[in-house]
Amino acid sequence: MNSALLAAEIQDFIDVSLNEDILKLSFKKNPFKEVDYKQIIAQIVAKKKAKTKLPTWFGTKNILYPSKISIEQTSSEITAQYKASLVSGDNLIDLTGGFGVDDYYFSKVIPQVTHCEIDPELSQTVAHNFAVLKAKNIKCISGDSTEILKNSNTSFSWIYIDPSRRSETKGKVFLLKDCLPDITELQDFYYQFSNHILIKTAPILDISAGLSELKNVKTIHIVAVDNEVKELLWEIEKGFEGNSLIKTLNICKDNTETFDFQLNSRATTAFSLPKKYLYEPNSAIMKSGGYNEIGAPFLVEKLHPHSHLYTSEVLCPFPGRVFKIEKEMDYSKKEMSQNLEGQKVNITTRNFPETVEKIRQRWKIKEGGTLYCFFTTNINEKKIVLLCTKINN
Repeated sequence: MNSALLAAEIQDFIDVSLNEDILKLSFKKNPFKEVDYKQIIAQIVAKKKAKTKLPTWFGTKNILYPSKISIEQTSSEITAQYKASLVSGDNLIDLTGGFGVDDYYFSKVIPQVTHCEIDPELSQTVAHNFAVLKAKNIKCISGDSTEILKNSNTSFSWIYIDPSRRSETKGKVFLLKDCLPDITELQDFYYQFSNHILIKTAPILDISAGLSELKNVKTIHIVAVDNEVKELLWEIEKGFEGNSLIKTLNICKDNTETFDFQLNSRATTAFSLPKKYLYEPNSAIMKSGGYNEIGAPFLVEKLHPHSHLYTSEVLCPFPGRVFKIEKEMDYSKKEMSQNLEGQKVNITTRNFPETVEKIRQRWKIKEGGTLYCFFTTNINEKKIVLLCTKINN
């Protein structure tokens, strides 16, 4: 940690430079000879990244930032708050502390939080920031988390892990066994110190693959923000047996969409030709694979086993985008020429042989406008086009 970066004139320079072109700024003369200019530029880049993702940090004076990659990989405040709602008890240890956003929010509900970070400089930076943020119940320890646990002689209410998804030999990886630490090898070791483990993984991790690698998975939380899946959370309980609960969450500006179901529920769904309304599940539900489970609770029917679009005659509340079907067309040259060729519409394909780009090119369709066009396949295996207006987000 370079404490010289905290000088008032340097902090002022960082703040007034946030809207500058970074490339042009980097070629200017360093106004502060006592500090490496590259470090100042790095602070500006990282703080810009934090503006919307970490507003508490961004809005607090004398915060020090790590590399841009560390900011990109850290949890957002929105998702960190959700994680904090999942834990309770007297103490929690974070084995992969990073920039410490999750631990800051854990500390609001857990009396004692331990932040482990193998990078000593990052550990110092985070300890400084926690002091600035007045998070006094977080202890920062630098070192290998496995050794820290071995030497702790402590039982914890929770262990939290966000394993690194980068490998020196394999680059970016997506299987848990290729991440650091290797939870698949260490899970029984962790049980010596806690009965409850919360694991954060990348949204790209296949749920069935994760279930095959982990034991005692009680709940899987699929967390999306503004319809983009940000992370998967694996809630593990020592001794738990049975089907996992899948909890989907889509945090939007004005509301939060939730839908839960039991894995392997054997739910079935009804099918129908398009009716008056069309429904597209949000990204968290799409990631969950709960295509059969969602039909009955929301009184909607599926267009096709592989289309993942739903319909109803009466408007129903639904966790996703909702549309009114204005016109149904066959996918034919005549219909396309008469109704869509040269028009401006938003296009989505579901279970359809052509890509959005190919459709736009073939029929000279421009992007944008207020109309939404779904190219899909109905229950009779017929290629159809649904021209819709949006009812909600």
